[in-house]
Amino acid sequence: MHCLGAEYLVFIMGYSVVAGATGRLLFGYDSFGNVCGKKNSPVEGAPLSGQDMTLKKHVFFMNSCNLEVKGTRLNRMALCVSNCPEEQLDSLEEVQLFANTSGSFLCVYSLNSFNYTHSPKADSLCPRLPVPPSKSFPLFNRCVPQTPECYSLFASVLINDVDTLHRILSGIMSGRDTILGLCILALALSLAMMFTFRFITTLLVHIFISLVILGLLFVCGVLWWLYYDYTNDLSIELDTERENMKCVLGFAIVSTGITAVLLILIFVLRKRIKLTVELFQITNKAISSAPFLLFQPLWTFAILIFFWVLWVAVLLSLGTAGAAQVMEGGQVEYKPLSGIRYMWSYHLIGLIWTSEFILACQQMTIAGAVVTCYFNRSKNDPPDRPILSSLSILFFYHQGTVVKGSFLISVVRIPRIIVMYMQNALKEQQHGALSRYLFRCCYCCFWCLDKYLLHLNQNAYTTTAINGTDFCTSAKDAFKILSKNSSHFTSINCFGDFIIFLGKVLVVCFTVFGGLMAFNYNRAFQVWAVPLLLVAFFAYLVAHSFLSVFETVLDALFLCFAVDLETNDGSSEKPYFMDQEFLSFVKRSNKLNNTRAQQDKHSLRNEEGTELQAIVR
Repeated sequence: MHCLGAEYLVFIMGYSVVAGATGRLLFGYDSFGNVCGKKNSPVEGAPLSGQDMTLKKHVFFMNSCNLEVKGTRLNRMALCVSNCPEEQLDSLEEVQLFANTSGSFLCVYSLNSFNYTHSPKADSLCPRLPVPPSKSFPLFNRCVPQTPECYSLFASVLINDVDTLHRILSGIMSGRDTILGLCILALALSLAMMFTFRFITTLLVHIFISLVILGLLFVCGVLWWLYYDYTNDLSIELDTERENMKCVLGFAIVSTGITAVLLILIFVLRKRIKLTVELFQITNKAISSAPFLLFQPLWTFAILIFFWVLWVAVLLSLGTAGAAQVMEGGQVEYKPLSGIRYMWSYHLIGLIWTSEFILACQQMTIAGAVVTCYFNRSKNDPPDRPILSSLSILFFYHQGTVVKGSFLISVVRIPRIIVMYMQNALKEQQHGALSRYLFRCCYCCFWCLDKYLLHLNQNAYTTTAINGTDFCTSAKDAFKILSKNSSHFTSINCFGDFIIFLGKVLVVCFTVFGGLMAFNYNRAFQVWAVPLLLVAFFAYLVAHSFLSVFETVLDALFLCFAVDLETNDGSSEKPYFMDQEFLSFVKRSNKLNNTRAQQDKHSLRNEEGTELQAIVR
């Protein structure tokens, strides 16, 4: 199954390389099919195509202030020029002088600069006067008008006159440097959080929780401030600004809800901080048996980066795959090839499945190393190279297990995306309140199922490392074992996972804040909602990749503890594999839980007794 999926992804990649033309998106192209800044092949039926534009790297729109609507599209003429006119040109003589002095020809290629002022066709072949001053903006080398009256109209031509996919791709490519910087920031924050958990203390936990609270409140405040700023911006007539405003409002509402829920959970669970510190100290002791586990996410991160770069490159190629069609006047337009949209959808599925497969391989490797160290009688003599041993077992015996587990997660997440898309589509309808409510309920159900399957998969990988069984058998055995022993460690394990989740939230908060500040500077030229979502998803993926080391070790330790209790009784004939520190910690935590349960029960009895007690005088 996974082999067929991989073969089709390879086919899409090869097809995108052959049929795509990323250069048109990156460098821009003129109205005759020539990509600016490179040599071009001629298009049959277009006499002005196939020119050498190596020295002409900028796209100049001839009539950026005087647009004409032809059919359902804006009719505009674009040329490749060597320089943008930085001063206003009021006459053809000035256009001719600019061409002679700068070597940048602003009229159609078929008209020689000598004839700019003599040819009777100059009015139709040259830009309309006056030519506004323009500057090469770092948005695919387009010449952007600098006069206020032309700026808004030009932005509408450049951005609004394309479909959604191309607008998304333009937003990604225009902010590529910002996206790269934010990804590096997410990596640095993830490393800092990993070492914080490695050397955790009670003071660090208090500081960490305080930073999470401040980060959540700060991001919410910035989002609401940006929404207020957009609503009072006079240039909101641009489609990009309107879309950004809607996305900012959505981000603000969602972040406010998440912040409220997390703050309530932090307040409720604040008294378990001391036990959490002890829990992470035991986890760090297990990691010290295989210290290279902390470097395990590095190769996962490197593989994810490689895959993401490849995925984006293929996406850009698919978005620019089109057949050249010659229009009247020798102009060239590119019509999207049939089936591209279906390939793009499958390409998105490949992103989800492959990313989950890479993360599942990391979980399986860590679980195997923890199992090897835990079920070792000689604690003073740890096994040699547990990580390499776990990797070899994974690649030779258990690839099918991680394929099934990652496929199961993808099967749940893809309907979540579809439901979310349909829910957003229904928002535009006035009479779809019941439908929106049903879709929202479906989305919540899929979210809960996704979280449960993630936990079940992790335990299935650990059981596979212990028994060597297949995925389905391991998942069933893990469910039975954890159901029998859930009273020992469920609450402690859940709070430990909650603290790790807060670490991921902290990384995403600071990364998203940096993205908001960076993308907001070029709000008129970018639909930056999708790039910001990609950055947030990438930040969470990187943080999850690094911090899941502690989460995986924690879950694996408790499952090994449950198996140890099932197979041994602590006698001299069947001694436990666990050390005394781990056993005493579990006993203390269970004693604390039992004491609180008895106090709650005693309080309930007293209340009931007070209510039913007869009054004696």
